[in-house]
Amino acid sequence: MMKLVLSVAAATLITAGAAHAAEVEVNMMNMGKHGMFQLEPSFLKIAPGDTVHFVAKDKGHDVESIAGMMPDGAQPFKGEMNKDVSVTFAKPGVYGVKCNPHYGMGMVALIVVGDPSSNLKAAKSVNQPGKAKKVFDELFKQVGQ
Repeated sequence: MMKLVLSVAAATLITAGAAHAAEVEVNMMNMGKHGMFQLEPSFLKIAPGDTVHFVAKDKGHDVESIAGMMPDGAQPFKGEMNKDVSVTFAKPGVYGVKCNPHYGMGMVALIVVGDPSSNLKAAKSVNQPGKAKKVFDELFKQVGQ
């Protein structure tokens, strides 16, 4: 009987923890608030365990993590062209995200999961192509706010 009570208690705690995780939507778009080829919103602050659902609003886009812009031990991800993808961010830190075909055109996002200090300096040091550099410079300004 005691094992049953402990099992039910454990299941309740696990379910309660999962109920607090949030899901945030990011749209992959040809035209956004700030011009062509946008991930909107391009800056997120979320908690460990939250999920980001990347929605292919327009064709010709994918989403993937950027090498060097993830905390140690975080799993890289790569979505398929023209397909929605959901990613759960478990490890605290800073994550850079790009649309591969439009990376150099600045179609990027910065996701801060919990405390960004574990890899903030390393993420800032990643060399960015074209307009992505300017966009990330602006996004990094929002980390401390």
